[in-house]
Amino acid sequence: MQRVHGVNTSGHTVLQQYVTVRRLGLKRVSRSLRVASLATAPAPAPSGSGLTNNGVTIDWHEQKLKHVVDSGDFNRAAVDVVFKEALKMEKIERNTKESKVLSGYIMSTLFYEPSTRTRLSFESAMSRLGGTVLSTESAGEYSSAAKGETLEDTVRTVEGYADCIVIRHFQEGSAKRAAAVASVPILNAGDGPGQHPTQALLDLYTIRREIGRLDNIKVGMVGDLANGRTVRSLCMLLSMYDDIEIFFVAPDVVRMRDDVKQYLTSRGVKWTEVSDLHEVAGCADVLYQTRIQKERFRDMEEYAAARGKYIIDKDLMRILKREARVMHPLPRVDEITTDVDSDPRAAYFRQARNGLYVRMALLKLCLADGYTPENPLEQV
Repeated sequence: MQRVHGVNTSGHTVLQQYVTVRRLGLKRVSRSLRVASLATAPAPAPSGSGLTNNGVTIDWHEQKLKHVVDSGDFNRAAVDVVFKEALKMEKIERNTKESKVLSGYIMSTLFYEPSTRTRLSFESAMSRLGGTVLSTESAGEYSSAAKGETLEDTVRTVEGYADCIVIRHFQEGSAKRAAAVASVPILNAGDGPGQHPTQALLDLYTIRREIGRLDNIKVGMVGDLANGRTVRSLCMLLSMYDDIEIFFVAPDVVRMRDDVKQYLTSRGVKWTEVSDLHEVAGCADVLYQTRIQKERFRDMEEYAAARGKYIIDKDLMRILKREARVMHPLPRVDEITTDVDSDPRAAYFRQARNGLYVRMALLKLCLADGYTPENPLEQV
């Protein structure tokens, strides 16, 4: 076991306040400000981040959210705005003024990979706010992509029919490509092993709702960390908070990639690679379990060696702290036994429900109003 302490915190404030965004049509920032921020920023964010995109630097929480492409495009204030709206979404009742805020808006979903929770929660979110959904499942097979149409051309076409596009694609960086050509908001529903920012936001929201805080927590990330876009995105958001410690528990073939570890170190976040899940379970505030993603493996022998190595079961739950929580982005295979479901510390189905509220909030922010500095922040 080896602990790596983050040492460079000089750029922490700058990265919290400034991110890079492309084609947002927002007011430009002076060249001197861009140079100053880049000069003091820590190591580049992991692949797919918008932190160093075209050298254009803005403060997201002072602008309307146009695209939701990468976790690196958010600072703490922007997250607070999303959470404030998500809390409101929890309280919306049918046939009220609030339930019709997106009436007249159309959302298109383009899913090139299978999805249950993400796709349905986005579609439910749009419907619950009075909007309309144009949906295509298995877009790679049943859209013009099967004829050779590029992603860029598909986006340029679909934006003529819809006010925003939710996209899931098998290629890392695909959402960023879509945002580069789109005139309507793009919401990244997962791009291969790259990023899944809306999942990371709902995960963070769940931690806040379940644990009661986001500072001073220990998080154990378990399972397929090399291919897991959820853990990559969540690491980026957690790095904005104080006194965070992360434990990576994974089979050797799917250990967390170096770019994420380097990013965490640059942000001063403590992280440890651990082989004993029981050791982590005894001290963690959150155990974030993930499945071993068979579809990402080319060598089935490697998959067989990785699957089933780390299981959360009743015996492990006896070690877990009373106030700790078990989370999972789902779907699960066998990495959490079903007899854990009745334990009140098993938060994964509540986590999935929170996805509805967070995505309702994001759609409202992207389409109906967005954040303005005059809107006061409320404590979640």
